[in-house]
Amino acid sequence: MTLGDFFNMIGENPQVIVFYFVAMPLTAFLAGLLGKNEGHLVPWNYLYSFLIYAVSIPGIFAVSLAIYLFLFEKGSIMKANIYTQVLPVLCMFITYSIIRKNVSFNDIPGFNRISGLIFMLSVLIIFMWILEKTHLLVITFLPFWQFLLFFVGILVVLRFAWMRMFR
Repeated sequence: MTLGDFFNMIGENPQVIVFYFVAMPLTAFLAGLLGKNEGHLVPWNYLYSFLIYAVSIPGIFAVSLAIYLFLFEKGSIMKANIYTQVLPVLCMFITYSIIRKNVSFNDIPGFNRISGLIFMLSVLIIFMWILEKTHLLVITFLPFWQFLLFFVGILVVLRFAWMRMFR
């Protein structure tokens, strides 16, 4: 089964994915009602952490896939699949806004890892898009492992600069 086959199957039978992406913000809303002003305490912050990961991973994947399809494959926005490209992102933002009303993201365990993942994916996509648009041909005598080491070093420096800028 290919990724396209999987997306077609979801498009033909959307009940499970719609239930999942309705249940996540609903769970966050109910947790906000039941744990009012207690979101920073132990049982609630782990529930919020689970919810953030449960909506962030599909949401980040959907954004990455949409960027790839629109920038690199020259796909049309009119052919975007509502269930696999729009619903995960919409659910992610709705769930984030519901959780933010009850607890600070700094009190949620592991939230900095999700923001780091978003940053790294953004940098990689921008870097790949720049390389694709400029049609650079790099001829070098560096071994590939040294190039990867250099690239990882640049990512670490950018991440450090990002953390210094927003703290």
